[in-house]
Amino acid sequence: MPALNKNNDTLADPEAREKTKQGLDTLIRVGAVVDGKIPEVSKAGDIETVTAILRDLLEPKFKAQIEPAAATIEYIAAIAGQLIDEKVVDVADWTENILAYLTVIVGEEEARSMADALRKRASPAAAAEAEVEPDEEEGEDLCNCTFNLAYGAKILLNQTHLRLKRGQRYGLLGPNGSGKSTLMRAINNEQVEGFPKKDEVKTVFVEHDLDAADTEQTVIGWTEKKLRDVGITTELSAIQEQLVEFGFVREQLESPITSLSGGWKMKLALARAVFEKPDILLLDEPTNHLDVKNVAWLEQYLVNSPCTSIIVSHDSKFLNNVIQHVILYDRFKLRRYRGDLTALVKRVPSARSYFELGASEMEFKFPEPGFLEGVKTKAKAIVRVNKMSFQYPGTSKPQISDITFQCSLGSRIAVIGPNGAGKSTLVNVLTGELIPTTGEVYQHENIRIAYIKQHAFAHIDNHLDKTPSEYIQWRFATGEDRETMDRANKIVTDEDEKAMDKIYRIDGTQRRVIGIHSRRKFKNSYEYECSFTLGENVGMKNEKWTPMMTADNAWIPRNEILASHAKMVAEVDQKEALASGQFRPLVRKEIETHCSFFGLDAELVSHSRMRGLSGDDE
Repeated sequence: MPALNKNNDTLADPEAREKTKQGLDTLIRVGAVVDGKIPEVSKAGDIETVTAILRDLLEPKFKAQIEPAAATIEYIAAIAGQLIDEKVVDVADWTENILAYLTVIVGEEEARSMADALRKRASPAAAAEAEVEPDEEEGEDLCNCTFNLAYGAKILLNQTHLRLKRGQRYGLLGPNGSGKSTLMRAINNEQVEGFPKKDEVKTVFVEHDLDAADTEQTVIGWTEKKLRDVGITTELSAIQEQLVEFGFVREQLESPITSLSGGWKMKLALARAVFEKPDILLLDEPTNHLDVKNVAWLEQYLVNSPCTSIIVSHDSKFLNNVIQHVILYDRFKLRRYRGDLTALVKRVPSARSYFELGASEMEFKFPEPGFLEGVKTKAKAIVRVNKMSFQYPGTSKPQISDITFQCSLGSRIAVIGPNGAGKSTLVNVLTGELIPTTGEVYQHENIRIAYIKQHAFAHIDNHLDKTPSEYIQWRFATGEDRETMDRANKIVTDEDEKAMDKIYRIDGTQRRVIGIHSRRKFKNSYEYECSFTLGENVGMKNEKWTPMMTADNAWIPRNEILASHAKMVAEVDQKEALASGQFRPLVRKEIETHCSFFGLDAELVSHSRMRGLSGDDE
């Protein structure tokens, strides 16, 4: 530790210094270092220490056997000391290694209880484990196994025990990146040693996002296919009836999954899981995108369901209403506590930070957006929507109807409503993902919009073999956001091409605009530098259009060019808006600094593939 302290003060390389700091923090945490004072080296595994404890245990009933069996006692102490040093705490391991020798001293009837008493008294790790109440619940065991879990080179769980009872509800709790979702995926993929296979115990995993490859299917078609994939053959009429019981209307059943809101997609995934009649239901953030009504429905379903459930959720109110036990990640072990989160915090106060924002030590730091050219007050509208409606093709009624509002720099707006009301649809229209059916959507020409979707992982899923740093470099390498280039408001339609055929009369010539390259201030607005094709014999049979030289470029005021080339204008506006932002070099060091503002460490950002990120890190 002194050497680490010295390196932390003297190393010039910031990355090496950061790793040194992480090592120090780990030593301080594991070694219980207080105010820089290093605790004494533990003597728990010394033969003398264990011998003294064993003699104390034998004293009340077997005092006469102690001296004659002194050599055997010392030999037992040596074995136990080795188990203590290796932090072996399982009763079976201790019994296997020392039971035969204790039997010689105390007899067969007393040997087993004596071995367990020695384990609990002599092993600090066993004493800490004993603080977690024993699992004495009645009922059928669905799982009772000891296993290890790792992801790549990172150890998540080491020789930990998991016991699940039929009909019980467990909340899985731990810090971000501890491996909660990884454990559930490993159970679902039959990769956990000792966990029953699916043909013995039916296990179903429900994630908070549907596979992007499934989104073109209908609701009932997707459900029928998923059931068929796991060997369940069900009549479509039975699936229809069950989905209706879950709250779906018959019109939704033949609609594509893309028409469902995030909440309805989550409910569909839950419905599919229930169809399979699982023994164990694995739920990863099940309340994501569910409205209050559907969260209440899910609570009632889980409470009344006969199946066992393991739940990962940041919704503490939901967990408190549902779970009967908490399984807590603690130093590479799973510790089980009876009761809800409130009961857990009374016993483990530090666990509060895992589900209460105010108790968390993590802080996000958002960069200042900077000056917005042309906007001098916080009251001026930067987004304006006037009598806007939107309707998905093939649906019977609009999802959004006759909406009018405006936003300014001072606006802080929450969009609330039940699942399927059109909240995400509204935001998608504002950002250009969707084109309004009727009405007008105005955005200030210098505005920069950042949008985190409900299903933001869709972008990441296409780049799983990149590191976060590589992905950010790819995404912004051109100075623009590549993930927004395919938005509906940037795609040139037949109507746009027709409008772009407009002929401008400049310097006695007839011209068509073929490109917009830059802009500059013009009175209270802007004018745009345009390149052209020159028209000859326009309107005649031998009409001809010839590209003009760059020297022939001309400037056209915004109000004139918008009528024919609105999407080209918007593209130039966006480039200028991005250029006016506070650009930083797109290099690894800057990306690591930026990501650190959101709780991502440099090693993960630069050296971990995105397929290995936890759900929280994604």
